[in-house]
Amino acid sequence: MITSNSPSLEKGREKVYYSSNPAFYVGIDCIIFGFYEGEISLLLLKRNFEPAMGEWSLMGGFVQNNESVDDAAKRVLHELTGLENVYMEQVGAFGAIDRDPGERVISVAYYALININEYDRKQVQKHNAYWVNINELPPLIFDHPEMVEKARELMKQKASVEPIGFNLLPKLFTLSQLQSLYEAIYGETMDKRNFRKRVAEMDYIEKTDKIDKLGSKRGAALYKFNSKAYRKDPKFKL
Repeated sequence: MITSNSPSLEKGREKVYYSSNPAFYVGIDCIIFGFYEGEISLLLLKRNFEPAMGEWSLMGGFVQNNESVDDAAKRVLHELTGLENVYMEQVGAFGAIDRDPGERVISVAYYALININEYDRKQVQKHNAYWVNINELPPLIFDHPEMVEKARELMKQKASVEPIGFNLLPKLFTLSQLQSLYEAIYGETMDKRNFRKRVAEMDYIEKTDKIDKLGSKRGAALYKFNSKAYRKDPKFKL
């Protein structure tokens, strides 16, 4: 029998165990990175809803009763980009008391890496979203600048030891594109000869018989990342 001193209260047939504690909204914020014209870009919303209507923000949503936090992040990303099976990683939880003027919201942030040529443009336009160069970001609402900076640092650290950067490239790429990508991630220029020497030591970065002729008349060889070969010998450093 449940008494007034029991840790739970009976409500119909349901037991409410934590009714003496406050309930909060759990939000999701997605830091979506893409790679365009030699620079890292961020997908931002020009908000057409309150609070902070007309201001720039990350794509977000709320965790629903029937989904985990990870599933909620995947749903939010899919609703914006139309993409599934995207590389995502949790950045952390952000829970300052006054971080959101609408309600008390504890947000869990994720960063995602997508090929900028593969997303659903109609979905992005529907949400009033735009790609913005990471070095030219407008003022962002709430604690979104902190989320972006933390995500960039995590991406940089992870990209130095695992081949996550290939998620930002097309399936076929030139070595110049690859070097440009890692220079954008690290924020520094890399020596071309040393870079290509390291690439040559990685059997899972394979040269194909295809040529990219967009950059010059002679063209440049196209390469691909072989994930199966990488799993056999998962050593990476660029």
